[in-house]
Amino acid sequence: MPSKSSGSTLAKASAAKTKPPPLFQVVMYNDDYTPMEFVVEVLQTFFALPREAATQVMLKVHTEGRGVCGVYPRDVASTKVEQVVAYSRQHQHPLQCAMEET
Repeated sequence: MPSKSSGSTLAKASAAKTKPPPLFQVVMYNDDYTPMEFVVEVLQTFFALPREAATQVMLKVHTEGRGVCGVYPRDVASTKVEQVVAYSRQHQHPLQCAMEET
């Protein structure tokens, strides 16, 4: 009797390993002109921080020269930086904000 060969052309399912996208931290820098209350307002408005957490970040910026506002994917971090800088300029403050890869 002839034997049947299993000539299947199906590919075995391989586990595709994708790594998560890199995250970026949004960092705010101290300056001698932007009022502390304005910094707290920015942190509450653009980073959804409660007042106490926003005050803690603001104090870190004030005492250490910089503070992390949050960690986000690249597009979100970039948008937040642009929003903070635009809002600060609109209110005539030189507040600096940037993103750094974690």
